[in-house]
Amino acid sequence: MPSDPTDRLRDLGSFIREQRSSNRLSLRRLSELAGISNPYLSQIERGLRRPSAEILQQIAKGLAISAETLYVRAGILEEDRESNLEAHINSDPNLTFEQRRALVQIYRSFVGETQENIASQSSEGSDEMNS
Repeated sequence: MPSDPTDRLRDLGSFIREQRSSNRLSLRRLSELAGISNPYLSQIERGLRRPSAEILQQIAKGLAISAETLYVRAGILEEDRESNLEAHINSDPNLTFEQRRALVQIYRSFVGETQENIASQSSEGSDEMNS
């Protein structure tokens, strides 16, 4: 991940453009979905403007990716290692929107089951110790 603010803006813009292309969205269509102007989105994609967290959230919604993915790219959030897989899934240009959504849902269901199992085992273990 680039550390220079200018490089980070260019990286963010390139990432948004790649996501838009992989979703087969025109600049105009994404600007409509995100509720921002076409010229403003173009400036963001070219790394000329620094979007706010709110604008990034709107763009993420239009791209059907997590806002956190864009926040990390923009340097607003530090990358969370636990959700790194989701970020990779959401940023993979080889997957369609439907494929990304399905993979993330499957991953979250497995993670949820694992956390429930850990909690269940933990409470069972404490019950046995109290017997």
